[in-house]
Amino acid sequence: MAVKKGAMVRAVREKLENSLEAQASDSRFPSYLFESEGEILDVKGDYALVKFGKVPTPNIWLHMDQLEEFK
Repeated sequence: MAVKKGAMVRAVREKLENSLEAQASDSRFPSYLFESEGEILDVKGDYALVKFGKVPTPNIWLHMDQLEEFK
């Protein structure tokens, strides 16, 4: 997926749960990553900084392969 700043996305559960990132941290990801709309704030290399939801949640860097367009 080609992503750019301002795009609306969500995380793909299957790709995130089996990733290197999941092995390096708590693998119990919050449901809002998969169910709510996130906005790409920045892109660096193969990673995008995503802001999820309308409530205060931390921004998260995700590999672009772990994202899909929010429909």
